[in-house]
Amino acid sequence: MKIALAFVLALSGAGIASAEEVASAPSATLRGLDKVSGETVDIDLSRGQTANFGRLAVTLSDCRYPVEDPSSNAYAHLTITDATSGAALFDGWMIASSPALSALDDPRYDLWVLRCRSS
Repeated sequence: MKIALAFVLALSGAGIASAEEVASAPSATLRGLDKVSGETVDIDLSRGQTANFGRLAVTLSDCRYPVEDPSSNAYAHLTITDATSGAALFDGWMIASSPALSALDDPRYDLWVLRCRSS
């Protein structure tokens, strides 16, 4: 119990210490991997735009980046649905520097954020 509490306190303290100012970008670059064929493809999306990757429909809601170092990280809010069934597969933030932290769970496809694009 004490170990779990110490872990939670350490995590919450780390979150406060690592807060950074972010700005919103009009578009993002994602990378998709078809695990069956081994093919990778880069996907450029503007805010509100949807692109198809295999049977996935990927929509970008927002892409944010650190103001002081825009090339260091990217945070993209994505909605990913199965285009054939309409089922929601992912709806949330993906982080470029930690793709496994909040990832798409699909047996065939992987998708992750590479960067925000400001122009």
